[in-house]
Amino acid sequence: MVLFDKGYRLLLQRIVFFGLLFPVLILSACATAPTDTDPLAGYNHSMFDANLNIDQAAFEPVAKGYRNRVAEGPRNGLHNVLNNVRAPTDFMNNVLQANPNGAATTFVRFTINSTLGLAGLFDPASNMGIPSYQEDFGQTLAVWGAGPGAYLVLPFLGPSNVRDTTGLVVDVLTHPFALISYEGAFIVQATNFSANSLDQRTRAIDLIEGLRENSVDEYAAYRSLYEQSRNNAIHNGALDVDDLPDFDEFDDEEYQ
Repeated sequence: MVLFDKGYRLLLQRIVFFGLLFPVLILSACATAPTDTDPLAGYNHSMFDANLNIDQAAFEPVAKGYRNRVAEGPRNGLHNVLNNVRAPTDFMNNVLQANPNGAATTFVRFTINSTLGLAGLFDPASNMGIPSYQEDFGQTLAVWGAGPGAYLVLPFLGPSNVRDTTGLVVDVLTHPFALISYEGAFIVQATNFSANSLDQRTRAIDLIEGLRENSVDEYAAYRSLYEQSRNNAIHNGALDVDDLPDFDEFDDEEYQ
């Protein structure tokens, strides 16, 4: 096993650098210019409809089958392991956000859950009252002052925006499984992604059904929920609330 192979590391650095430089500059401009927040509405609506069809045909049945056939204990165990694996990413983003308390707490949680929790299968840190500081690079960009940019619906992944999509790319490239060169790396990373997708979709079953049953405009409902949840996540970091756009000012008519 070779850590940070020279060629791979150089390639990664270039990708991260150029992948961040231009989006951040664009996002900074978007944050100050009063432009349409959904300039890609035509594409977004089409992709949203496609995602819904795929979800109802494949992802939702698999998630419901998983919830109905796998006991809660094993499901929670998988959830705990996935959270523990992402701890280094949380730690890195807390550091980048100049949040030493979040970084230190994340390190303590990771140490406890990796040892007493049997490689993260259990979560004794939470039982001890140690909070979780989950941070991604999209949140870090917001803390650095980048605006969200245009709203964007990603294939399979759903609601996002330019800033958070940039953050997602960086999180994938800097995930512990991606920074280590080893045989079968692609399979491990694909398995981790699939497990995360299954875990998140299963936990969202009731929420998504509620949106489907109670929303006049599902597109607007999904977008509003996404923006509010991201807004709340960013507020938990070191960012001043006044630096963020007020998503509550948007109503459904502006999403159509």
